[in-house]
Amino acid sequence: DPLPPPLPKKQLQRAESLPEQGPSQHWQGDPTPWAASTLSSIPPPHPPHEEGAPSSIPPCDRPSWGPKRPLTKSQSLGEPVARSSPSPSPAEVTFGTADGELGQLLESPAGVCRVVLGCQAATLARLSARIQEKLLGSEERQRLLEAELAGKGWAALSILEREPCCQSRDAWYFPVGFAFEQSQLVFAAKVPKPCCASPGLQSSLAAHCSIQRLIGRFTDRLPWELVFSGSPEEQSQSPSGEESAHLPTCPVLQVFISPEVPYQTLAGFVKGTHGLHRTSPGHYERLACLLLLQVCMGLEHLRVQNMGQGDLCPENLLLVRCPCPPQSQQGKEASLGLSLPRLLISSFFKVKDKQRPCSTSQEQDWTKGLAAPPAPVADELNVGMLIYQILHVDISLENALGFRSNRLPEIPSRSIYSTGLKRLAMLLLHRDPCKRVSIEQARSILQVLLWGPRQELFARSKKSLTLLQSWVEVKRALLLLKFAENSAGAVGSLGLEEWLCCQYFKDVTEHTLYQVTQALYA
Repeated sequence: DPLPPPLPKKQLQRAESLPEQGPSQHWQGDPTPWAASTLSSIPPPHPPHEEGAPSSIPPCDRPSWGPKRPLTKSQSLGEPVARSSPSPSPAEVTFGTADGELGQLLESPAGVCRVVLGCQAATLARLSARIQEKLLGSEERQRLLEAELAGKGWAALSILEREPCCQSRDAWYFPVGFAFEQSQLVFAAKVPKPCCASPGLQSSLAAHCSIQRLIGRFTDRLPWELVFSGSPEEQSQSPSGEESAHLPTCPVLQVFISPEVPYQTLAGFVKGTHGLHRTSPGHYERLACLLLLQVCMGLEHLRVQNMGQGDLCPENLLLVRCPCPPQSQQGKEASLGLSLPRLLISSFFKVKDKQRPCSTSQEQDWTKGLAAPPAPVADELNVGMLIYQILHVDISLENALGFRSNRLPEIPSRSIYSTGLKRLAMLLLHRDPCKRVSIEQARSILQVLLWGPRQELFARSKKSLTLLQSWVEVKRALLLLKFAENSAGAVGSLGLEEWLCCQYFKDVTEHTLYQVTQALYA
């Protein structure tokens, strides 16, 4: 008899796996006390959401976002199993992302929230990097310039002005031209004054918007046609207000080349803005906050590089004109004389050992000439003094340390920024060094003064981490919408103030805001 037909092979069905739930994270207890550790970036907790969704948002830098993909079809044992592609990170999602990949992140309301918040944070970081490159130039171009300037002297430069365009306490600055790639670039030739420390350490610093950069150096005899004006103190004492002369000889000096050409020091700016402060106090004091913020950010960068400022005073803080400001600001700023300049710290030294803060009695003995300074004046004291100087209030370090914290000179209330600046000055000039706020905390206070949250946010709702987290998320979205709307119109490109704002909103957390608002609005 013929054999019966063979039976079909049995197919083994594979069970579909359910999405895995992420571990739950909840913030419990009161916020940590005011300390530098609270200013670090902490992933924000996720607000309550629908049942069944993951109860935490993994940080943006983690490789996995959202649940794993389930197996959608059973496979026979003899067939290879198709591997599913990993879910993209929200930082990688763009308008052109394929719907198949995008769908992996949209399987729950929590997934949608992760995508939106992650895209906003990534976009702010990219915008910040692009604006910084526009302000500083690319690193590759700077390396090319450094290589081109190596071994060059005065013969390769064209002197554009015989008199210095700016004079700080420790150097003269002359604008010079340099031919590069069929174009004429304008640099600043920095000629250190006698008995001033050499700025050679600047060449080893990482680039930052608030730190002067050096891209070349040479030792050569000074051209005879250069005119060297006297020191700022000598100019103020001379009858004409100026004292310029050719050097009796043409000495051989080390000269440094900087890509930023300063037009003024902060001391000259403050001296010439008394009338502006009276007529437009709100605009002027906002500008003061932005200048002080640049000082704090520069000092933070120096500390990361294990460097310290050498002589932080208005005479050594340089102002550099930014590229053309956004068109929406050109008319307003031109009429008020309030175009925001870049502020550069130009004097620093290598920190060998960590310095302990000196006591109030030590500081007072030094200012009265009774003892030598054990270390440079603390940055916090210098920034506190700068607040008074920019706001045209006379104060000396000796008097500041002699006052109790509640008896410092009065800062007139002229705008919405006056009270906050007065509070910050008091926190920086506290007689007990251990009770002074740090430079990092001062930077956060200035950011809150400029961009919020303001005190009226807590008028209807009690201050909480949830409220502050929601405020940050909404303000980030509104900031990006503002940039998008401006780019679609005739507003122009983003500039220095937009970069400073991006730096704030891309890094700030609700924990930082809780502590800053506690100190500022106490």
